[in-house]
Amino acid sequence: MATIVVKQIGSPIRRPAIQRETLKGLGLNKMNRTRELEDTPAVRGMVNKIPHLVQIIEEKK
Repeated sequence: MATIVVKQIGSPIRRPAIQRETLKGLGLNKMNRTRELEDTPAVRGMVNKIPHLVQIIEEKK
């Protein structure tokens, strides 16, 4: 199963609530934290909604 490693690069302070909730949904809540997540369309959509707050570090097959 393919996975992606996502790193939080932006702060949720002064961001709309939906963006903060999206970060929580990805399992991120503090700066420079990383998570390895399943590479699904739902996860990709969440990452694409907040590209200014997260960065895809690595894609594993």
